[in-house]
Amino acid sequence: MDQSPPAELVRHVATSTGLPTATAARVVADVVAYFRETTEEYVRRRHRELKRRGLKNDRIWAELTAELASRPVVAGSLSERQLRRIVYG
Repeated sequence: MDQSPPAELVRHVATSTGLPTATAARVVADVVAYFRETTEEYVRRRHRELKRRGLKNDRIWAELTAELASRPVVAGSLSERQLRRIVYG
């Protein structure tokens, strides 16, 4: 499977930002990789990050619910119970 970013998108980013094509390609590849993360991977990673910042789970579940709803490719709505199961199994 080709992992290079879409050429049309790279051209658009390079043109609209003035970035060199190679830099635009790296930026696009980084963004695409970020959004390739599954819902489960995202929830686990963000839970760890928010825990490290000292947040308690009830605040974390609310934060994760809001974040998931605002992502460009929206995950299905998850309950607090479903979020806990993703994190703790």
